[in-house]
Amino acid sequence: MTDDTSGTPGEAYWDARYAQSERIWSGDPNAALVREVSDLAPGTALDLGSGEGGDAIWLARRGWRVTATDISGIALDRAAGHAAAAGVADRIDWQQHDLTESFPTGAFDLVSAHFLHSPGMPRDEVLRTAAGAVAPGGVLLIVGHAEQPSGDHSHHPDVHFPTPEELLGALGLPPGEWEVQVSGEHERVQTGPDGLPATRVDNTLRVRRLGLSLSPKSEGSRPR
Repeated sequence: MTDDTSGTPGEAYWDARYAQSERIWSGDPNAALVREVSDLAPGTALDLGSGEGGDAIWLARRGWRVTATDISGIALDRAAGHAAAAGVADRIDWQQHDLTESFPTGAFDLVSAHFLHSPGMPRDEVLRTAAGAVAPGGVLLIVGHAEQPSGDHSHHPDVHFPTPEELLGALGLPPGEWEVQVSGEHERVQTGPDGLPATRVDNTLRVRRLGLSLSPKSEGSRPR
């Protein structure tokens, strides 16, 4: 596993959060990932903020070769264990990065960033770098919270949750080089801090970089 965090404050913050419990996520892939990626033929994928590995493992099971990165070494160690148990360890390259300091190298058919909200992180700058890592014909998928629900104190109060339109503007994608495929809000139900079901509103932005893909799509694949 590559380690490029060098003991940053962000690493300490997320390690402390992961250390609070043996598992803090369900292990299931994000619903938006399943919805937006199921029609793509497998290729190379970059999973930013991979956490305990739910998304990366789901992608690997579907035939993708995944580079998965997180700032927390604790999360990555857990994720690697889950990948080994799922029989896909050989399809995932786990890399530890503070994305404000370093970034995985290469170009990818899919770059996925789900809920990449972190105190003090220059999110727009990181996501612009992510866009630059999308191969011609590839897809950038960004899913984020649209709001912070009452009673949820897991996020810093200063974290801003941009609309898809705000995010698209902040990315500064060159005109004529990208196609917006999905841009909007969606609701999902999750378990709230009180243990009861709660509805949360999230944003999805899916854009495709125009050009010839590195990995040919199957005949049944189609952009939305």
